[in-house]
Amino acid sequence: MRFTTGGSSTRTYEPMATADTTDLHYWPHWRVGLCALWVLLCMAVAAYLIWRHEGPRAERRPGGASSPPPPPPARVGAGQRESAGGAKGRPPGVLYDDEAWRPCLRDIHPAWLLAYRLISFFVLLSLLIVIVISDGGNIFYYYTQWTFILVTIYFGLGTALSIYGCSKFAEENTIAAPTDMELGTNYNSSSRATKPSFDEQDGAREIAGFWGYLLQIIYQVKEAATPPNALKYYPLENLFLVSYWDGTPAFCNDNCRFALHIRRGSRFAFQLLIGMHSVNAVFLLGEAALNSLRFPWFRLAYFFLWTALYVIFQWIVHAATPTWWPYPFLDLSSNFSPLWYLAVAVMQIPCYVVFRLVITLKHHLLHKCFSGSFVRG
Repeated sequence: MRFTTGGSSTRTYEPMATADTTDLHYWPHWRVGLCALWVLLCMAVAAYLIWRHEGPRAERRPGGASSPPPPPPARVGAGQRESAGGAKGRPPGVLYDDEAWRPCLRDIHPAWLLAYRLISFFVLLSLLIVIVISDGGNIFYYYTQWTFILVTIYFGLGTALSIYGCSKFAEENTIAAPTDMELGTNYNSSSRATKPSFDEQDGAREIAGFWGYLLQIIYQVKEAATPPNALKYYPLENLFLVSYWDGTPAFCNDNCRFALHIRRGSRFAFQLLIGMHSVNAVFLLGEAALNSLRFPWFRLAYFFLWTALYVIFQWIVHAATPTWWPYPFLDLSSNFSPLWYLAVAVMQIPCYVVFRLVITLKHHLLHKCFSGSFVRG
């Protein structure tokens, strides 16, 4: 990887590996073992939280949700009805089928959320294709691009589920129209079609299937992963590149390994990189404002697993190939690496809490301003 200015090759920055990571003597070291311990502990805690709280049967597990369990159906899954009454007191791991495609206000037709997700998916996919053509497959080496790909997958899956939801919503309204006419009630197709007919207290909402839960999991991972990207990477990348284009990097020496995503040394490539993540953040905030997905605290576990997966991926790559680390704090050759790993792990918690507060604020404002239309997940 290199950074160039214009067509000159005299101002080139090439990251350097601090040690041969393919050497067997590199890995059996106390600092590597301590870093591995942090990663394994995070994964173990995450697995326990998921086992304890995820799914409609979580309250039956030891130490699970304390709310009274619903009458046990023959089998809980997609296409079956949840018999517990309403949203109050439901376990945090329960997700209803309509929450994957229903807006947070009854006055908003599901088609608006579909249109938003479709546009977001098209824009993000286009940016991803452009950056892959510009930089090549090496972008998959970076955590920021992993997150961007995950966001693109989210909007693609969300678009598919919204299409399903709109067709289901239209079908139910079509069935409801002749029923209202037979009962002698006034039927207004325009007003009826703008409000979903689902009620949190109807006691017969359908439990989400695999794709609905997958959407919910990706939603919480991506919403929590965006703040760390901005806080940990972009200020440093901006400072480094500004100083580099102005002359010698202000705080990088020969061993500096800030692995940025520019391969061809142009300002356009850097602006494209920052622009795609800015658009990413805007789309995420818009999605969070529109949808009715929940944000339970225990799904922080998936965020930990996502980050641990990236770290393990980096270890496997470096064990097979002697190459540079994309982020300095991942380098295991430093005696301070266990502290870096622990600090990065701990920093994920406030990032998750910040976005949970954003969701709480959203619910408060919508309940205050649109109490008659607000649908609380």
